[in-house]
Amino acid sequence: MRKGALNIAIKAARVAGSVIVRHMNRLESLTIVEKGRNDFASEVDRLAEAEVIREIKRSFPDHGIVAEESGATKTKSRFTWVIDPLDGTHNYLRGFPHFCVSIALLEHGEPIHGVVYDPIRDELFTASKGAGALLNERRIRVANRISLPGALLCTGFPFRQRQHLDSHLAMTRALLLADAEDIRRTGSAALDLAYVAAGRIDAYWEMGLHPWDMAAGWLLVREAGGRCTDFTGGEGFMESGHIVAANLKVGDALLATIKPHLTATLK
Repeated sequence: MRKGALNIAIKAARVAGSVIVRHMNRLESLTIVEKGRNDFASEVDRLAEAEVIREIKRSFPDHGIVAEESGATKTKSRFTWVIDPLDGTHNYLRGFPHFCVSIALLEHGEPIHGVVYDPIRDELFTASKGAGALLNERRIRVANRISLPGALLCTGFPFRQRQHLDSHLAMTRALLLADAEDIRRTGSAALDLAYVAAGRIDAYWEMGLHPWDMAAGWLLVREAGGRCTDFTGGEGFMESGHIVAANLKVGDALLATIKPHLTATLK
C-alpha cells in the first residue's frame, strides 16, 4: 500500500493542478467566498479538492480525510489524508504565480507520504517516511548552513491573527539584526516548507497555520534531513499552528533568537 498511496497522491495532485491552471484565464469571473477575516476560497479551491478526494476514495474508500474546504470525515481508520487543494489562494486570485497543491497521508497522526505540487513550474516535491525527499525524482537535502549570519529566511505574516503582529515584527527585526541575509514572504506555507527541504531557503517560521498547510511539508523537511518544531523547540506545531523549519543548527539559532519575543500564547 505504501508506494501505491504515494502514486495516488501524485496523480491526485497533478489532476488538481490541471484544474487550477485551466481556470487561470478567467480569474475575474470566479465565485469567491470569504470564510473569515482575510480568508478566502474560490470555486477553484472546491473543484480541485473534489478531484483530489475522488482520486483518493477510488483506492482508499475507508481512509479518513481532513480537507481545507470540506472539513473532516469521521472514520475509525488509522490512516488520514490531509489536503490543501490550493495553498496560496490569495496569490492565485491576483494572478501571482506562486501556489501549490498539498497532500499528505498520516498514519496515527504521523505523515508517511507527502506531495507538494507547483503546477506553474511543474515542480513535484515528494517524500515517503524513511525513503528521503525528491524534487521531480531527484533527491533533495536541506541547506548545510551552520548559523544565522548569511541565512536566507522565509516567513508569513499573521494576516488572520493580527494580535501576534507585534511579536512577529519583533522576531523579524531580531533575525535581521542577527545578520540573516534577507527574509522572504511568499504566501504559500506548503511551498515554503518544500523550499526548505530543497535547500532554497535556510529556514522558515510562521504562526497560525492549519494542519493542511504543514502536513506534507513537515515530511518533506524531515526526509530531507531537517527538523520542524514549534516556537519552543517542541513537537506541538500541528496543534498550535506555530512552526519553525530548518536544519538543526540554523533551527536552534532561530529559536534562540525569537525566544525573547514569544508571548504566552505563542509558547
